[in-house]
Amino acid sequence: MWHARVVTALTTALSDQAPAGVEVDREVTTRLDERNRPEPDVLATTAPYAPARTWFKPVDVQLVVEVVSPESAHRDRTVKLRKYAEAGIKHYWCIEEEGSLPVVHVYELDEPTRAYAPAGIFRHALKVSVPFEISLELDELDGR
Repeated sequence: MWHARVVTALTTALSDQAPAGVEVDREVTTRLDERNRPEPDVLATTAPYAPARTWFKPVDVQLVVEVVSPESAHRDRTVKLRKYAEAGIKHYWCIEEEGSLPVVHVYELDEPTRAYAPAGIFRHALKVSVPFEISLELDELDGR
């Protein structure tokens, strides 16, 4: 339940703050290459809304967010982190549960190496200026 509530609340919060031209969706695949189409929990894209869309190109994805659950921990912390970076997605957030509260690990792409660099760990509140101005009260994301 924690995972589902955080995904829903985060999708709503990011949608409310997204500037014109940025769409926020949940659980839509990103086609990294012919054999890889991971499905991030939340993503922000510059692709226009298309009702029949089933995937996004990495070039259109500004941010991917994975909310870690016991079943996804290894993939979210290592495999997806590497694959999204190699595909050129500029921003990756990995949200962990710490005492039933969300902790956001923020990463930014180092383009020359195609690897993510840690850009901060946020508890209670998050405020960033990229990929757009975002301000979140993290303790409110679990719906309690």
